[in-house]
Amino acid sequence: MFRKPIVAVVGRPNVGKSTFFNRIAGARISIVEDTPGVTRDRIYADCEWLRHKFIMIDTGGIEPSSTDVILSQMRDQAQIAIDTADVILFVCDGKNSYTTADEEIAQMLRVSKKPVILVLNKIDQYKKPDHFYDYYTLGLGEPVMISSVNAMGLGDLLDEVVKLFPDSTLLEEDDEAIKIAMIGKPNVGKSSMINKLIGEKRVIVSEIAGTTRDAIDTPFTYGDQKYVLIDTAGIRRKSKVNESIERYSVLRTLTAIERADVCFIMIDASEGITDQDKKVAGYAHEAGRASIFVVNKWDLLEKDNHTFNEFKKRIREEFPFMAYAPIMFVSALTGQRVNQLLDQAKYVSNNHALRISTGVLNDIINEAIALNQVPSDKGKRLKIYYATQASVKPPTFVLFVNETELAHFSYVRYIENQIRKNFNYEGTPIVFKVKARGGE
Repeated sequence: MFRKPIVAVVGRPNVGKSTFFNRIAGARISIVEDTPGVTRDRIYADCEWLRHKFIMIDTGGIEPSSTDVILSQMRDQAQIAIDTADVILFVCDGKNSYTTADEEIAQMLRVSKKPVILVLNKIDQYKKPDHFYDYYTLGLGEPVMISSVNAMGLGDLLDEVVKLFPDSTLLEEDDEAIKIAMIGKPNVGKSSMINKLIGEKRVIVSEIAGTTRDAIDTPFTYGDQKYVLIDTAGIRRKSKVNESIERYSVLRTLTAIERADVCFIMIDASEGITDQDKKVAGYAHEAGRASIFVVNKWDLLEKDNHTFNEFKKRIREEFPFMAYAPIMFVSALTGQRVNQLLDQAKYVSNNHALRISTGVLNDIINEAIALNQVPSDKGKRLKIYYATQASVKPPTFVLFVNETELAHFSYVRYIENQIRKNFNYEGTPIVFKVKARGGE
């Protein structure tokens, strides 16, 4: 199983990390696509440079302090970022020489043995400042000068970044095991659910939100199928992310999603659906993972004959971009329907890997066109020459057309619905790429 390399941007506050991050994420090199109904959090971005795809993480400012508690927190925060990243960009204020805080951060980075690039930001001309050579004292090699505001030196920096990526980002995991990421806001019952699924207390369970900081793997076998349950720290609302360590918890969740085959998107039935639930689901959807909505604490709800259908209807209304995902109503406390979750995970995982032959796929599309004429604009009509399935996990289809601008979103969605009518893709997103025939 392959994963994208992770590039963490670290440094003190006010050195221009966010400007740098936003410049990279918002530039043409970013391959992030807008998805209707999905709110995007700027803590991370999917990027591509010279055909290398990677995840860039904005870690927030590391604030060393003379007080022991804050200093300890700072080290914890930095260590999580260091442990997770494949390459670290240590950003400093290039207008000035390094500070004591920069020295402390540099020390942690040297000990990590991870590839580090020292970046001097806010340098608006190619001439090296007088204090440039002071930075060699940090022991991190020759600094790279950039200006995030003016976009100077960013290409050269990214050239150096991709050179440091591992030769292979192959994960040493059992390919036969279905990897399930338990994701959701804090205190929704992720750890309790894992304990119930495996029948023993392997994960710390606490009512204090935020207990699980890291992603914790629990491998086991159910029937003849191997599974790995990945517990993650809950994702808080942005207004509650007061400590930088919570931002790293989001990082852990995102990397867990990247590793997963299936995501259990856990929702607290007693609280109802929140904006944060939509953000969490959006992460899984954007990553192209098979997903199941797991409504936990169903036992706590006062129910009548309409409760089940009304809650299910609300999920479909609040998550219109994930109409493909099954919904399970469970209780980790009582075990209600928990035994069905693993079978459901296996089911959607199989659908996630489903492949359609090119001949059958084009038969479906030709029939769809006959039932609903292709769109036209200013006398030009869309022509779909043929289609092919490029990959699985998620199922990805390429449509070759005469002009990509004529392939309206609504018509591509119509074709998706026709494919879903003919093949069982329940639980998995479907990705379409529209290309002009003969184009890249």
